[in-house]
Amino acid sequence: MIQRFSFGHPIPTESVVQALPLCEDPVPFLTALPGGWQYKMQEDCVVYGLGEMPRGLNKRGWHYVTNNTDESRHTEDKLSYYGAHNFLLIRNGAECFGLFVDFPGKVHYDIGYTRHDTLTIRTEEPNYELYLLSGGDENALCREFRTLIGRSYIPPKWAFGLAQSRFGYKTEADIRTVAQQYKTHDLPLDMICMDIDYMQGYADFTVNKERFPDLKQLADDLKAEGIRLVPIIDAGVRIDEKDETCQEGLAKDYFCKKADGTPFVAAVWPGKAYFADFLRPEVREWFGGRYKVLTDLGIEGFWNDMNEPALFYSPDRLKAFFDSMAEMSKMPNIEQEDFFEKVVGGVMGLMNSPEDYASFYHEVNGQRIRHDRVHNLYGGSMTRAAGEALAKERPDKRTLLYSRSSFIGSHRYGGIWLGDNNSSWGQLLANIQMMPNVQMCGFLYTGADLCGFGYDTTPDLALRWLEFGILTPLMRNHSSSGTRAQEYYQFEDELPAIRKMLQLRYALLPYLYSEFMKAALENGSYFRPLAFDYPGDPDAREVQDQLLLGEGLMAAPVYTQNAHGRMVYLPESMKLLRLRAADDHDEEILPAGHHYVRCGLDEVLLFVRPGHLVPVASPADNTAQLDDTKLNLWSYLPDGAHASYRMYTDDGVTTDYEKPEHWRTLTL
Repeated sequence: MIQRFSFGHPIPTESVVQALPLCEDPVPFLTALPGGWQYKMQEDCVVYGLGEMPRGLNKRGWHYVTNNTDESRHTEDKLSYYGAHNFLLIRNGAECFGLFVDFPGKVHYDIGYTRHDTLTIRTEEPNYELYLLSGGDENALCREFRTLIGRSYIPPKWAFGLAQSRFGYKTEADIRTVAQQYKTHDLPLDMICMDIDYMQGYADFTVNKERFPDLKQLADDLKAEGIRLVPIIDAGVRIDEKDETCQEGLAKDYFCKKADGTPFVAAVWPGKAYFADFLRPEVREWFGGRYKVLTDLGIEGFWNDMNEPALFYSPDRLKAFFDSMAEMSKMPNIEQEDFFEKVVGGVMGLMNSPEDYASFYHEVNGQRIRHDRVHNLYGGSMTRAAGEALAKERPDKRTLLYSRSSFIGSHRYGGIWLGDNNSSWGQLLANIQMMPNVQMCGFLYTGADLCGFGYDTTPDLALRWLEFGILTPLMRNHSSSGTRAQEYYQFEDELPAIRKMLQLRYALLPYLYSEFMKAALENGSYFRPLAFDYPGDPDAREVQDQLLLGEGLMAAPVYTQNAHGRMVYLPESMKLLRLRAADDHDEEILPAGHHYVRCGLDEVLLFVRPGHLVPVASPADNTAQLDDTKLNLWSYLPDGAHASYRMYTDDGVTTDYEKPEHWRTLTL
């Protein structure tokens, strides 16, 4: 059951696709507070959700703010990341319910931070809608919520292959070298991502002809080898009288404005930039149409970035800072407090300043609304602009699209990656724990930057992260300029194990793709916590580092440096597969309970649940070469039982996903 409550005068977000009547009954479960709500939690209460947020699978014990933020330091003290995913799923003894706060500004959550037994929710202003879901268990409520918000985006099948990316591929020669090195080292590859260096002056929908003299030929050559180019598109439009996007946006009055009616200006990678008002349908249609500049060159996938929007500085605030520094330079002595507050704090405060976000406006249904009131809609609306336009431009094909910033609702138009993480073991664990919470909010096509984006990775971290990354829908190795080169062919000693793990990913694709399609088409789960399927098991509720994967598998990644194994909890008897390759693994039936399981650096642990089948193909160099007609079947059938598996075999082109010819049944 879903109940809808409305307070004040909500700004429409279009997050919900179902038209539900307003409920006149009192709000169940929650107690009203001035400006918010309160809920009492028992000692064993578990709170899931909030999507892309710091801390564990269980969000209890910390406070959070959904405020889309360009935050590169993914540490436990942070309150916000790149996405605003205002869905909570609460299991409190026999009570199980979900709640969705449909609000485009900041929402504050205190989940046992101030008081261990108390959850409080507060919105920045009293204008929002609240949806309460009840009457089922965790899996049923997640399915009901996903029905409420609409079908998740489905990418092309090749988007489940490996993507190699780096902020630092500056020329066509760099791209061709990466492709050649993967081929030389017999490593499968489906995508190479291009960061902002392919652009002319970092301007969207342009190509630097000196660095990339013939982008179409490059795209065609790579596609002939089974590799797609995936360029970045940033939110800021370079201010340039010669730039077509800039001039057309100005002529049509499509950019966000300041209070005086002039276009808002802030600096990002291209320098001073304008920002399209993506909350207007006509602006989304225009900006999305600009992607045709690149699709005409053979591009079939994109990643949207810097779309919180990230702001390096505004000219007005930068001038004010320089003026204050000029005054301070005349002082005979600068006190410690002034140095840290005005100099250091002043510099750091220029980036993503709340004052800047409060200084420009959008037009929403003919009403002028200040940006900070609808801040969390911006990045997802950019994704919507691209998704709607690409679906219109390429109606018979799926286009790869994923974004950094997002809100619930934009999951219908594209996926997300989990932002600019760093090369640390803690970030690997965070990737594991974030996946179910992100996916229950609708973002099925997602993954983290494997090996880590910032800092220098280590060979063992690269391998361990890959051993989890082979299971995530988006599998991208991405790093920042100035960091250690981390393309998988760079790790000479680990290369044999890396090769086998990548081959294992492609061998698993019949199962992984099929489970993704089921989750998307049936509003089900791809990754989920153990407690979802074993709600009566208190030990399963405590597990924070194992995930159920589709119908038949459980994953238990190793995420600790120098570890040669790990503790695993089995809620029921399962078959352990200690995998070194698709055709090289140990099998063992383990009873329910706690086990220490050995796992070498070149091994990954998967568990087959009783009564289930897992189809496995032969390895391939890319998804185009994958043959899912000749399959092996992993299984665990106690006492000679029989089992069937319904497998989606869609070729990634058709949009008619649900025809029976796109799946087949396997029986053992």
